[in-house]
Amino acid sequence: MYVVIFRAKVRTLGDEYFRVAARMRELALTQFGCLEFQSVSEGNDEISLSYWADEASILAWKKHAEHVIAQQLGRERWYESYRVEIAAITRRYQ
Repeated sequence: MYVVIFRAKVRTLGDEYFRVAARMRELALTQFGCLEFQSVSEGNDEISLSYWADEASILAWKKHAEHVIAQQLGRERWYESYRVEIAAITRRYQ
């Protein structure tokens, strides 16, 4: 299993952002094999964690046309900066 960690410094968020974010979450979970998706914000910091079964699913998601547009909007409108980290989960227990 893999986790994609998305961290961003928020510039501004409005109705368009929340609409696009909801659509991206829906697509990831229903069409690209995302197993779980969580996002939180505090002040102008945002962090999202998405869990995936394999790297191929992550790559397909990254290249999806709607997601590419959302990424561009994020760079142009919503985020001052961001970073993405992908890590393999080697152990998980509850």
